[in-house]
Amino acid sequence: MFAYLQPLGLLVLSNLFMTTAWYWHLKYKGVPIMAVIFISWGLAFFEYCMAVPANRMGSAVYSAAQLKTAQEVITLIVFAGFSTFYLGETPSWNTVIGFCLIAAGAYFIFRS
Repeated sequence: MFAYLQPLGLLVLSNLFMTTAWYWHLKYKGVPIMAVIFISWGLAFFEYCMAVPANRMGSAVYSAAQLKTAQEVITLIVFAGFSTFYLGETPSWNTVIGFCLIAAGAYFIFRS
């Protein structure tokens, strides 16, 4: 069971770093763009330190398509939480429906 959950846990952590790297600065538009780029690259370093091992370990129990799909679903969940709690943007019904359709696609990729 650990072999199945560890890659997913690392993907969650990597997505927390990447979502932060991409969107933290939207609340700080006064920060110079070059500073934003360097800070974001620093955050992305930690994302890679988790995503690469997650995919390496995950390839023992998941296909590449399943890993990519899991990463996308995790990204949407992390982004929804980040945009709601950090950016203060409540997802619209269209966004929720779109995310659900993507999750439905993930169901078919993981289906035996």
